[in-house]
Parts: sequence; structure tokens; C-alpha cells
Amino acid sequence: MATLKITKAESRAGNKLLARLEGRGASILDPTIVRQTTAIVDSVRKTGDRGLLRAARKFDGVKVKSVEDLRLKAERTDRRQLPAGFEHALERSIVAVERYHEGQRHGGFRFAEGGVELTENRRPLRRVGIYIPGGRASYPSSVVMTVGPAKLAGVDEIVVATPMAGFRRSPALRHVLERLGVREVWAMGGAHAVAAMAYGTETIGRVDKIVGPGNAWVTAAKHLVSGHVAIDGLAGPSEVLIIASGDGVDAEWVAADLLAQAEHDPMATALLITDRPKLAREVEKALARQLKSLSTAKVARASLKDYGAAIVVRDMDTALQWAERIAPEHLQLVGREAEGLAEKIRNAGAVFVGASTPEVFGDYLAGPSHVLPTAGTARFTSALGIEDFIRRSHIVRFSSEAAGRCAAAAGVLADVEGLPAHAASARLRSRGTHTPRDGEGRGSKGGGA
Repeated sequence: MATLKITKAESRAGNKLLARLEGRGASILDPTIVRQTTAIVDSVRKTGDRGLLRAARKFDGVKVKSVEDLRLKAERTDRRQLPAGFEHALERSIVAVERYHEGQRHGGFRFAEGGVELTENRRPLRRVGIYIPGGRASYPSSVVMTVGPAKLAGVDEIVVATPMAGFRRSPALRHVLERLGVREVWAMGGAHAVAAMAYGTETIGRVDKIVGPGNAWVTAAKHLVSGHVAIDGLAGPSEVLIIASGDGVDAEWVAADLLAQAEHDPMATALLITDRPKLAREVEKALARQLKSLSTAKVARASLKDYGAAIVVRDMDTALQWAERIAPEHLQLVGREAEGLAEKIRNAGAVFVGASTPEVFGDYLAGPSHVLPTAGTARFTSALGIEDFIRRSHIVRFSSEAAGRCAAAAGVLADVEGLPAHAASARLRSRGTHTPRDGEGRGSKGGGA
């Protein structure tokens, strides 16, 4: 059996594949999982600590007497337990994330003209919940990529939820939590962790927003609580699309980059689009060779079998059309037209340009958060950043003179919408004779607003 399906973009199979890729977002919320998750979320919402404990014992396998026993104490990690070179690599990652996201910080603004003063205030969220997966593996990098921007935004309280098993088996995870100063960590995973952070319990305070990657149950829970708390989005399985143009592209490198995505999850998507049929065949052979020695080959094979493909196109205009319609989480551009294509891409979570820029660098060291939109949502949403932890509000001040000039227009607009009380409220200001009380803003005087 071929390691990678190869198809032509213009074929019936190609059209069918594109339609499936465009519609992949529909599979994020599996109805069966949503039903199961609803019961878990409702239990925690209605019974607080009792429901959370019941779920933690059942799904996390922890034997605890109270929710307070789920609190993970901040401990200084024995450096001898850390993998060689980890501390140095971690510091490089932290510095890169801080350097990039520092550029996203900016204050609000104030505008004043003709007696009208407008101010935009930007304030960090008070309390944020961050979910860190710990099922198949532990992900210290996800802590850096979520906690880092939240801290730079100025969030007062950062709460991390992660499964007990992952926390215990990973000194690296414990170290990065301690290094970034996270003081509230709870040993809970899955839907009940999301529910506890969203609604709060007798022991755990509710948060204003929940961010971070997770499995299908975590995603379903975020969907269910999104009317009560903000979320960063509904994440599907990880995905990469590699567009390789022209001759001279290294098939071994392309195969390695596809496998780097495929090993994440049996449902991860790994795609190649190329205008060179020979390259597609060479990549398929390279995948077969590399899989022989890959410890995660079982997962990667499953991903490539069901969600992997090489699509052969006539030209790069067709490749661009496919990329825009797929709107991948990660888009790698290699070959002679990589730079030109990079200027044209609109719909992608992150774009990696050139053979020396694998998506793996984005996972760890490039700087931008690796929490990215999946399943085609890159058409309308963005990577996690400081803005995700900021709330904007505005303050409006009209002087009495400005109010007098604006009242008639506001009244007319209210009349058109059939709102007479609105119109009356506006027209009361038409004379502009109100004298501000002590401490009441008078605004500035001048021309028309």
C-alpha cells in the first residue's frame, strides 16, 4: 500500500479531496462526544467540587479526597532530571516569544475634537485559564506559547489545568511552569477541567477566558461553555500544507516535514502540493524510508493513510487557489516560487518560507505563539497573541455645546428606527444649556462634531 496518495488537482479525485478539506471544520464537534461532554460539563456546573471530583477520579484516575488535593504545588525541579540541553533551549524559546509578542503591546488612544472626547482603554483580563494537554505526551512548549503572551498582556491571575499523569512524568513541564512563575496549577484534564475553569467551583475560581490546545473532549467543552466565558477558538487536529514549486526541492526534507505533523495525531493532516509529479513520487518513497525508523510511525502512518495526500497541479496559480480554499494551520512554501507565493497568501494560520524554515521552528523557537487556527478557520481568525488577553472599552464625553449640535441628527436616526424614547433623550440635549456639576467632564469646545 502506498504511503502517500498522489492525485491530480484537476481530476475527479482531486475535486473530491478539495471538497472534503474545505468541509473538514464540520468534523471538529462530533455529536457523540458533544453529548458525552455535555453531561460532564453540566455535572461540574451544577454540583461544583462534587462533580469535579467525580470526573477527576473517573477520567484522570486520581485518588483524592478533595478538590484542594488536585492543586499542584510549585516545586523547584531537580536540574539533573531535565534532558541535556533543555534549559538552554527553553530560554531561547522564552526569549523568542517575548521578543515577538512585545511588539504587539500598545496602549489605547484619545481623540478630542469639537467638544467630543473619545478614549479607548485597553485593560488585561483579570483571570485566564490555560489548558495544557497531557494525554499522549506532555508539551512544555505549549506553556511557553500561552503563558508568555498572557504575562506580557498583564493578566493578573494565570490558571493552568493539566492532567496529573503528564505533570508527574515530565520534569520539563514542571520546570517550565516554575520558570514562568505560574502559581496556580490544577491536576485535571479534559472536559471537567474546562468546566471547572469556566463556571468555578467552591474551591476553584472561575476565569474570564480559556485558551490552549486539547483533544476532542476539551474542544467540545470549550464550545459548550463559550456563552459563559471567552475561548480562543475550537481547535481541530494539527495540519500542514507544503507547496513545493519547481525543480531542486529536497524530497527527504519535505517528507520529514510531513512526518513532523503526521506524528501528532492519527487525525492530523499532512498535505503536499507540487507542480512536479516526480517530486510527489520521490516524497512518497522518502516517507516509506523514514517511517521504518520512526518511533511514532504507527500514529504517522494512520495520519498519512486517512488525512495525507500529494496533489499535483499544473501551475502555482492552482496551488495558490487550493491553499486559499484549504486555509491551513501551517503553510510551508519551498522551491523557486516560495517568496512570490508568500506575498499572495491570505488564508493561513502561519506561513513558513523557504526550505530552511520548517514548521517545527514555529512550534518551538520562531517566536509567534504556536496556538493557531485549524480546520479552515484561518479564513477569519488569527494566531494566539496579546490581543487575546486584552479587553477594549471606550469612554465618551460630549460638551453641552457638542451635544446641542448632535442632538437633532441623533433624534432623526432614532425616529427612522422607530425608537421615540431614544429620540426624546437626544432632543433634550438640543438646547445645549446643561451646566456640568462639580467633577463632571466638560469636554473641549470648538467646531462641529
